[in-house]
Amino acid sequence: MSEKADSVVRAITDDGAFRVITARTTHTVRGAVAAQHGSGTTARSFGDLLTAAILFRETMAPKLRVQSILKSARGRGSLVADSHPSGKTRGLIQLPSGARELNLDAGALLQVMRTMPDGRVSQGIVSVPVGSSIPEALMDYMQTSEQVVSMLALGTLMRGESVVSAGGYLVQLLPEVGRGSLKIMTNRLRDFGRMDSLLDDDSFSPQWLLEQLLDGMPFTQLEESAVDFDCWCDELRLMTAMATLNRADIELLLADGEVLEISCDYCGREYRIAPAQLRGLLEPS
Repeated sequence: MSEKADSVVRAITDDGAFRVITARTTHTVRGAVAAQHGSGTTARSFGDLLTAAILFRETMAPKLRVQSILKSARGRGSLVADSHPSGKTRGLIQLPSGARELNLDAGALLQVMRTMPDGRVSQGIVSVPVGSSIPEALMDYMQTSEQVVSMLALGTLMRGESVVSAGGYLVQLLPEVGRGSLKIMTNRLRDFGRMDSLLDDDSFSPQWLLEQLLDGMPFTQLEESAVDFDCWCDELRLMTAMATLNRADIELLLADGEVLEISCDYCGREYRIAPAQLRGLLEPS
């Protein structure tokens, strides 16, 4: 039996106390990890960051592109998660030559960027304390940069080097939250169990997770959105980017008269740019 497609579900409790977003991102994470040849703890961290970017976009900016970047100190590698309003999601694993794992030592940073409709980029950066997790860093970001108290759980369940299941949830406190509701939710999340055990449950789905989180609390499901691993690269975008090169750089690419072969860093798709196409960039518009 084939696995169900990935999706994100948004809901709000009827008392206006909490916004809840739940996600299954198994296919999305599996596709991105495979495209980046991820392995070990880096693959799990990469999967968690992808899920986090999706949850953050669905929560704060569903119609905007969101990028989350986890950077090791002193330029020693980074993870990038890129979530598009269409639901397409992709990412990058960038490690120094010979390295297999991302080292989140002292000085690591988490950067979150939103691309606004006019092309401007809104961004925030928080430090990642040594030993802290991606959810902890994201919750710190939500508190300091967005002034929203959030409770986040992420999981990427792997067997060997294969992604078996991935997903997570985000619970946000809204202005209407009362002390009684807050205490109930705090106790529930504390006793909720590890995300990996939830991902390994045969019943796991965004709706099932939502019902588990809000058991006994009346809520309204607002929307369900599809997500998946996909890249929005194409030849037009590639040629548009190359058009920003100066004339000397384009002439250098033309020097040997060979077809230029370029592959997308995100998905590995290969493009072949003929010399005639490059010469067209030198012609006055």
